[in-house]
Amino acid sequence: MPCLNLSTNVSLDGVDTSAILSEATSTVANIIGKPASYVMIVLKGSIPMAFGGSEQPAAFGELVSIGGLNPDTNKKLSAAIAAILETKLSVPKARFFLKFVDSKAQQTPDFAQCLHALHQH
Repeated sequence: MPCLNLSTNVSLDGVDTSAILSEATSTVANIIGKPASYVMIVLKGSIPMAFGGSEQPAAFGELVSIGGLNPDTNKKLSAAIAAILETKLSVPKARFFLKFVDSKAQQTPDFAQCLHALHQH
């Protein structure tokens, strides 16, 4: 179950957040190769944030996935998510940082079984 947490100092007032969530969901699912029904996106705006000492528009993301991540995939994900943020929120690509966490299934067997059980209904 990939989960992408995005935080930005940009206000989301008046922004079509549904479009961002939808596009980010399909992007993560397609690039990682997991069903969109397993992808979670969290988007938080108006977060106090400085990047390089400046409070100009910026964003931080963390993508956690049980498998599916590797250097090539991470590069594609970073570029694709940066493009969404630049287009939808005017966050320059150079002011976005994305952290990847590959949580191996064997490290979280109880959690993986729980997720599997939840998606069987």
